[in-house]
Amino acid sequence: MPSIDDLEKLCQERILIIDGAMGTMIQRYKLDECDFRNASLKEHPIDLKGNNEMLNITQPQIIEEIHTQYLNAGADIIETNTFGATSIAQSEYGLSDRAFEMNLQAARIAKEAVYKHHQATGRTGWVAGAIGPTNVTLSASSDVEDSASRAATWDEVYDAYLEQILGLIEGGCDIILIETIFDVLNAKAAIKATLDAFDIKKVELPIIISVTFIQEEGDRTVFGQSVEAFWTTVKHAKPFCIGINCGLGATGLRSKLSTLAQICDTRTHIYPNAGLPNPLSPSGFDETPPITAAHIASLVKEGLLNLVGGCCGTTPDHIKAIHDSVQGLKPRKPGEVIEIPTYAGLDTCTIFPDSNLIMVGERTNVTGSAQFRRLITSQDFENAVEVAREQIQNGANIIDVNMDEGLIESEAVMTRFLNMLATEPDIASVPVMIDSSKWSVLEAGLKCVQGKPIVNSISLKEGEAVFLEQAKIIHRYGAAVVVMGFDEKGQAESIERKVEIATRAQNLLVDKIGFNPSDIIHDPNVLAVATGMAEHDNFAKNYIDATKLIREKFPQSMVSGGISNLSFSFRGNDTVRQAMHAAFLHHAINAGLTMGIVNPAHLTIYQDIEESLLMMVEDIVLNRRADATERLVSMADAFSKQKIIAENAQEWREQDVKKRLAHALVHGITEFIENDVSEAYEEVRNALQIIEGPLMDGMNIVGELFGSGKMFLPQVVKSARVMKKAVAWLEPRMHGGEAEHKKRAEVVLATVKGDVHDIGKNIVGIVLQCNDYNVHDLGVMVPLSTIMDKVEEVQADVLGLSGLITPSLDEMIKVAKEMQTRGMNIPLLIGGATTSRQHTAVRINPAYDQEVVHVKDASLISGVLNQLLDSEKRITFRKTLESENERLTALYERRINQPLLTLEKARAKKPILTFNEQTSLIPPFIGVREFALTLEDVKPYIDWNFFFTAWDMKGKYPEILSHPQKGGAARDLFDNGQKILTEVIQNQTLNIKAIAGFWPAYSEGDDLIIQDENEKRFCFIRQQRDAGKHNYCLADFVASQGEEIQDHVGAFAVAIHGTETLAQQYEDENDDYNSIMVKAISDRFAEATAEKLHQMIREMWGFPDDEDMSHKRLMKADYRSIRPAFGYPACPDHSDKRSLFALLNAKSHGFHLTESCATHPASSVSGLYFGHPDAKYFGINRIDEGQVMDLAQRKRMPRREVEYWLASIIDYDPN
Repeated sequence: MPSIDDLEKLCQERILIIDGAMGTMIQRYKLDECDFRNASLKEHPIDLKGNNEMLNITQPQIIEEIHTQYLNAGADIIETNTFGATSIAQSEYGLSDRAFEMNLQAARIAKEAVYKHHQATGRTGWVAGAIGPTNVTLSASSDVEDSASRAATWDEVYDAYLEQILGLIEGGCDIILIETIFDVLNAKAAIKATLDAFDIKKVELPIIISVTFIQEEGDRTVFGQSVEAFWTTVKHAKPFCIGINCGLGATGLRSKLSTLAQICDTRTHIYPNAGLPNPLSPSGFDETPPITAAHIASLVKEGLLNLVGGCCGTTPDHIKAIHDSVQGLKPRKPGEVIEIPTYAGLDTCTIFPDSNLIMVGERTNVTGSAQFRRLITSQDFENAVEVAREQIQNGANIIDVNMDEGLIESEAVMTRFLNMLATEPDIASVPVMIDSSKWSVLEAGLKCVQGKPIVNSISLKEGEAVFLEQAKIIHRYGAAVVVMGFDEKGQAESIERKVEIATRAQNLLVDKIGFNPSDIIHDPNVLAVATGMAEHDNFAKNYIDATKLIREKFPQSMVSGGISNLSFSFRGNDTVRQAMHAAFLHHAINAGLTMGIVNPAHLTIYQDIEESLLMMVEDIVLNRRADATERLVSMADAFSKQKIIAENAQEWREQDVKKRLAHALVHGITEFIENDVSEAYEEVRNALQIIEGPLMDGMNIVGELFGSGKMFLPQVVKSARVMKKAVAWLEPRMHGGEAEHKKRAEVVLATVKGDVHDIGKNIVGIVLQCNDYNVHDLGVMVPLSTIMDKVEEVQADVLGLSGLITPSLDEMIKVAKEMQTRGMNIPLLIGGATTSRQHTAVRINPAYDQEVVHVKDASLISGVLNQLLDSEKRITFRKTLESENERLTALYERRINQPLLTLEKARAKKPILTFNEQTSLIPPFIGVREFALTLEDVKPYIDWNFFFTAWDMKGKYPEILSHPQKGGAARDLFDNGQKILTEVIQNQTLNIKAIAGFWPAYSEGDDLIIQDENEKRFCFIRQQRDAGKHNYCLADFVASQGEEIQDHVGAFAVAIHGTETLAQQYEDENDDYNSIMVKAISDRFAEATAEKLHQMIREMWGFPDDEDMSHKRLMKADYRSIRPAFGYPACPDHSDKRSLFALLNAKSHGFHLTESCATHPASSVSGLYFGHPDAKYFGINRIDEGQVMDLAQRKRMPRREVEYWLASIIDYDPN
């Protein structure tokens, strides 16, 4: 049997010969329609004459005879008769399902011919599996009206090639020949399919790659790639031989071949047509065998070739003449090529040692350009393409394309945009950097780029296994890769960590995957400086120093970075930002930076920066002064030609110290507070006098402004932060002789036992502190005994209880009863999301003789306490409260007296739904999986309305930002929220845990039975109000066992980890404002994660969202399927979380339940997925005693326990 080693050896000794045209030879047999058919195709409705690949099945003897003629003519390699044997090409004949068979048989026929020839002559031959370009193109529009349209997708082309190659390998091919390449993107699909087929079949065969040119004068492929760009695009396949076939005769291909031979480090070939087409010639072409042979021999003599043969119009006579003409001529010796970083669009972009900075245009990035994001989200792709064109016109060498926006389908939009760019030659000429934090988007982009792109980025964040898997796929697409400075420990900030991660990644990519070092680009993380946090001050210098070390260690690899990240703290001040970028680039380029993601139109020349500004920005970039940030901040506006405004903004610093303290408190400015407090202390040398004097004066102003609606809650919390820092400075200076400052009252606050939610409670505590109350915050999950003991210990004047989950309501009743038992006489305040005035009046108030007051939000707390703690006002307040409680109780009694349907009648009104293969789709997997989501992934899915609600700012986002009264405070709150959001993403201080799964399931009455290894039964309740056509229960949306279809449901749990730790860090710094902000942002991230995961699940389950799905529609749940969470209106029983968590094995993934079934971490969401198209959200606000008893029986749970879990909706008094 011939071996590849024999082929390698023969290549060094002489010119190899490949065969000639198959189609030309088949025409000589003058076959009829019947020759292309056999018994299986007797009734086939489509004419098959001309489908030469079908002859592998119907006329194998003819194909073998042609092979034999070429072998006898001197061919060393014969090609299988499979040029059009893909399912795509065969679809024209209705024979897609015969493609694999065609390839299998073709390979076997060719191998048989080689074997017989060897037996007869002793000559060795090899079989090359011929893979044609298909009859579709991935780089050209299929619709003149839509430049993004394609006749086929990458996946369809790839699948067709993979099937073909597997058939060829199974049939025994020795070589894979990807030939007649007119669209290099098609060829890339063929290359990837080839490499993947090698893995599947556990073989590794030589690959020959052959491109086509159709213009004698030009040196570009049919779709515009230069010869250099073509080689750059395909060389990752490490071809045994690369060259040119078809299109033209040998003389027309000389210049292209000469270029290819100079730049490639492997063997080269040519098998041209027999000249130009000539219908008067017997072969259809105008070159006779001697002419073709002479032209080819001339090229061989120039030292350009290792393998020769013929294409269209050539015959065994041509091959014999070629064989004879090259006898004794020496083959080309492939030269060693120095690998230089090179990327390609239609042209190449090469980074030479003396190249200037390669500029990667950043404006085609929805996360970095508001203009581009607007164009994309409004689907104005034509103008979006113009943004790319402008980037190139302004000097960008590469364009960065990023579509990570929650309002769009990023994969689809990336595909559409890159498809459109591919049809614009002036844009497609430069390489593309495909930029995304989502792997699916990166791969979608890789399927659209004809040249050699750059993937931005991968990292070791998820460990080596994921890193190597992604790197292997990128390598098979032929792309270069950006490696971010992240690993399992997080983001690299120090020099040592940056170099350590780069070294580890480099070794893995080169040694495990086979990346050429020149295709690796390290991004050691350009991080924001001048943030006001001392630990960030060295970030720019660390990057510069690490760049130098990385380039010294890996000189063939490049270093890149997103330059605009550096100046994030000065967003809005272009003058300062551009100066920072120019100074940073100056030093980074000298250290070895080779490319930067920038806006080329906004680069400032280093030498042109004003001298004092340059000094200040370099103080920051190089961390030369401890006060560098403060100095630049103080001058930033002046440099931005806003000097007058800047001076006016600082006028308050000229006032006396008392007014400065008041100003700082009112405006929440911490920057100067320690200096000002120190100055005030030096004047009076009495800390208590300062607290009770200027500081309390300032807080009184805050209270007045807040009470009159001129300040809003977030601003009050910022004021409290200033006060805390001032008091913290003064406390060590309190002398023994000083009397303690007497607070207005002692207040104890607690989130009740079993509940972990505390944002609202914390805000109330801060507001009270601002109003000079002494607050004892006991935290979350506080047992009744601890609350009572603390109240008695501090002789509290007020107790406030908070809770979010339904069981917390019962705990509050227990506390009220215990207060009654102990004979307390202080007011009890109730608050939290599940609480209400009516529940407080009806259920909690009767348990305690003193005032039980529901406080809706923190803005009301001061007014309530002002009345309760004033002996005269308290009498009036109590009378008003008693009257209101009577009204609310009467309303409740009227409501419960409105009859409910009996459970039997309610069940009779259940909706009758259809269940079939369309309504009950089979999920992609069974069991639970973990999903790797980042904060960046879910950020676009945040619903900001609830962010403002958490801060007691009523209004709809984004309209609240322009509200005439609230707008300023709302914008300030939003900006601070964005700052924390950005910091937790950049610093990775918070992280997501997301799990979900699918299981077979069926309904049984009002119960849902999920079929895992131990069946889980969820007992749901049904609406009983007689208020509509149907009375719903969640079990209605799942097929019963009696249905013919097997139904499925899903389940999920998501959580944000790290919140408590980060919040505590802020509290330790006396920064309650940011502590609460972290929790508020974490809650938004949790809900956003649930939204993002649900969208992924819908796509995986087979019903993806519409292409025009907007953020607004997402927030309205305007899509198929629902995800009810336990504790919410459709399934208010929190105890069902126990079964849910067992189903998901949630504990092993870091989720925990308190005894009241609150989830820890607190920022979490969990529930079920129902996929039926008619599944809908609904509420259950009342159930009667009959349904409670029925539920207790179904759950095998004591009635009292059911009443405990459903306390908020039972319409009778369980006592």
